[in-house]
Amino acid sequence: MNKLVDARGLSCPQPVMLAQKAIEEGVFPIEVLVDTVTSRENVRRMAEFRKCKVEITQDGDEFRLVLSK
Repeated sequence: MNKLVDARGLSCPQPVMLAQKAIEEGVFPIEVLVDTVTSRENVRRMAEFRKCKVEITQDGDEFRLVLSK
């Protein structure tokens, strides 16, 4: 079962902090939903720094990042 982090509508650093907490819990894959390019890039960078693989898809103005080990 994958973990969902819905960070839409939140401004940085909240999406990064929520995604980081999910990574620390160790339940993969993790889906992170964000609605700004800044949040997308900040979450991506943090996840890659923590050695996660990141897949990004865009749906309109929203982004779905799937983090896996």
